[in-house]
Amino acid sequence: MSHLFGIAIESLVAILLMLTIGYCILLNARLKRLKADEHSLKATIAELITATEIAERAIGGLKLTVRDVNENLGNQLTSASQMSLELKKQLLEGDNVIRRLSKIAIAARPSGPEPTASSVSAAKAVAAAAQAFSDRRRSDGLAA
Repeated sequence: MSHLFGIAIESLVAILLMLTIGYCILLNARLKRLKADEHSLKATIAELITATEIAERAIGGLKLTVRDVNENLGNQLTSASQMSLELKKQLLEGDNVIRRLSKIAIAARPSGPEPTASSVSAAKAVAAAAQAFSDRRRSDGLAA
């Protein structure tokens, strides 16, 4: 019996060793896959770093472009404001000229014989048209 007991223990140890070897083969395969994944992960990280550097350079270029556009737009807005003020002044001067011309036209009417109804109405129509033209404006302040 002791001889059978020794063979049973030795067989059990042999089976456990074979299970251990099988498990070691399985672990080795998993470690190989893990190493392969590590290499692909390193390659992916390197690509991400490169992409990040490119993006940072692009952002820097965009910041410079935005700064240039902002300065250019500011200069154009300033010049547009100045042009708008100049146009408003010119419109006021134009209105003054129209008023003076209407006064001159009214004063230049002959004062001789009593004017006929048609000549009076024509002069009034011209004066009214000149006044309407000087009063007419667009919504942004320019003459229509």
